Amino acid sequence: MISDTAISDIFPALHQEVAGKRLVYLDSAATTQKPQCVIDAVTHYYEHDNANIHRGVHTLSQRATKSYENARAQIANLLCASRSEEVIFLRGATEAINMVAQAWARPRLCEGDEILITEMEHHSNIVPWQIVCEQTGACLKVAKVLDDGSLDMESFKSLLSEDTVLVSMAHVSNAIGTINPVKEMCSLAKKVGATTVIDGAQATGHMKVDFSDIDCDFYAISGHKMFGPTGIGCLIGKYDILQEMEPWQGGGDMILTVSFEETTWNKVPFKFEAGTPNIAGAVGLGAAAEFIHEVGYAEMTVREQELLLYGRNVLSSIEGVTLIGASKNNAGVVAFTVKNVHPHDVGTILDSYGVAIRTGNHCAEPLMKRFGLTATCRASLSIYNSTDDLDRLGTAIQEAIRMLG
Repeated sequence: MISDTAISDIFPALHQEVAGKRLVYLDSAATTQKPQCVIDAVTHYYEHDNANIHRGVHTLSQRATKSYENARAQIANLLCASRSEEVIFLRGATEAINMVAQAWARPRLCEGDEILITEMEHHSNIVPWQIVCEQTGACLKVAKVLDDGSLDMESFKSLLSEDTVLVSMAHVSNAIGTINPVKEMCSLAKKVGATTVIDGAQATGHMKVDFSDIDCDFYAISGHKMFGPTGIGCLIGKYDILQEMEPWQGGGDMILTVSFEETTWNKVPFKFEAGTPNIAGAVGLGAAAEFIHEVGYAEMTVREQELLLYGRNVLSSIEGVTLIGASKNNAGVVAFTVKNVHPHDVGTILDSYGVAIRTGNHCAEPLMKRFGLTATCRASLSIYNSTDDLDRLGTAIQEAIRMLG
């Protein structure tokens, strides 16, 4: 087990004070802090290997290409893809889901077809499907969430039918932390012949993800939520399905030949990576994957689950605090409200005590509406947090109540 001091030492941004107090960072669901190895990998690329990738014969281009493709292989290995070609580099999970919506769903959906999602989705797993429904005449169906924040599986099952062409689900809710039974959901979806998409943005920085075992068709990730840089992410897709899809953007690197009469496409995954990619971001994401591998998902999960239980106990003991969607299966998110105090005011006061949390609707307005709320406070955990951080959170909340409650 890594000690609190040892793990926090790896993350340089945590070595600072806010408002004269040691920073307590509890906003990892928005973005994780970056370990020194990721920062070093990006810096090394820019200082030593900065060049465009693929087709270059000079040394820097060869080194940059090797680092970029090594990162692809590291992601494939971490997430148990069957081959590195199943990993497509994009800007993040949002772009990955939009790519599936436009490159897979739009050409295949017809009027009367149905897309099934859940009530707990991030806007990035709602809006792309609304757009494609408007484009094709398909219909969007939504499975309900129970009072404890878990998915209503009976609602989910009841909405699956022969008209269901695609099912898209969050692996982990960004707003309340619920871990969905995605393997079971994909199995149920496949029984009606539906293609499956998983928004894995909130999962890969916290828990083991086995793409092959889950047996989904597409899995979307964001680098910055798994200790990597911003502006980089991936779509992992089954190779045979990717082979069947047409590109969704045109430009350099995604072509095999170009003439004014006809253009032919490059092979997978390159036909989906038009233009100069975020090379430094991919290199940093590869370093993040290696960091996670070295720490180990097992240790990460145990550590965060212990902190989650501790944090829930701390907040539950404070009069006026209500936990929201505190389901049994949770990936380290404590969502809560404070009686008679707006979440934004809570967040502002906590910041004055050096405690960083997220407040608002967390890009999950329908889920907030389901709980009769417009906003919550969200404390989200990672491996660099400690019980002392959660004690500081509790103390700062009590001060907010004293001042405004």
